Amino acid sequence: MAKKKNKHNFWKRLHFKYRLSVMNENTLEEVWKINASIFSGAVLLLIFAGFLITVTSVIIIATPIRYYLPGYLNAEIREKAIRMSFRADSLQEQIDNQNIYINNMQGVFAGKILNIDSVKTTMADTVSISDTDPSLQKSKAEREFVQRYEEEEKYNLSVLPAQVTGPVESFIFYKPVNGSIAGKFNPYNRQYGLALKVLSKETVQSVMAGTVLSANYDINGGYTIRIQHKNGYVSVYTGNSMLLKQAGDKVRTGEAIAVTGSDEDKNSGTFAGFELWYKGSPVNPEDFILFK
Repeated sequence: MAKKKNKHNFWKRLHFKYRLSVMNENTLEEVWKINASIFSGAVLLLIFAGFLITVTSVIIIATPIRYYLPGYLNAEIREKAIRMSFRADSLQEQIDNQNIYINNMQGVFAGKILNIDSVKTTMADTVSISDTDPSLQKSKAEREFVQRYEEEEKYNLSVLPAQVTGPVESFIFYKPVNGSIAGKFNPYNRQYGLALKVLSKETVQSVMAGTVLSANYDINGGYTIRIQHKNGYVSVYTGNSMLLKQAGDKVRTGEAIAVTGSDEDKNSGTFAGFELWYKGSPVNPEDFILFK
C-alpha cells in the first residue's frame, strides 16, 4: 500500500500545476501569467529543443557555415580534386590522340610511309568513323534528287524491285583491314568468310559499331574477336597476334580492335580471317565491303 501511495503522490506531483506570474512593480498589476505542471513543462522543453536542433541542422547544411566545421571542407575538396584529375586525364588523352593524328597526316602529305602503326604504340584508336559522320551523309543536292526521282517514279510499276531474300537492311560497313583476298567465301567447303593477305602488324578495325561478344585465343583461328552489331549482324576477326578489346566493350565504326600477326614465314606471308554473319547464317562479306 505504501508503494502505491508513493507512486500516486509522485504522479500527482508531476501533474500538479504551478503558476508563474509577471507583475508590474509600481502598480502590482499582473502583466503575464502561465499555469503549467512539471510534466507539461518537460514536454514543451523537449519540443523546443527538437525544433532548435532541426533549424540549426538545416542552417548548417544549406549555408556556407558548414565549411567552418571539421570534415566537411576536406571531403568536398577531395571529391573536386578527383573529378578534375579524371577530366585532365581525358583531355590529355584527347590531345595525345590529336597530335598523333596530325603527325600521321603530315607524314601522308609528305609521302612518308610509317613502319609502325600508331595504334600499337598508343593502344588507342587515333581516328574512328561514326555512323553520324557528316562525310557519310547525303548532301542537299542528293536529297533533292532522290526526292524528285521518287515523286516521278512512284507510279511507275516497272521500277519496283523484285523481292529479295536475306539481309536487306542497308548499312555502311567499314573495311576491317587493308589486304588482298587470298581465299573466297565458300560455305559448302566450310569457308564461312574471307582469307585476307595482309601486312605484318596491321591494325584491324571494327566494320560497324557494336558490342564485343568474345575476345580470346582459338586453336584454329589464333586470337579471335567477335562483335555483335545492330539488326542481327555479327563480325568475326581471326588470325590476330594481339587483341585490343575484351568482352563487353563498346566499339565504334572504324575503331581499332586487334593487330594482325607477324611474318613468321616469308614465303607464305601473313593472313587474317574475316567472317560476317546475319541472324545466325554466314553471308559473303564481298556483298557488303569492297576489298582489293
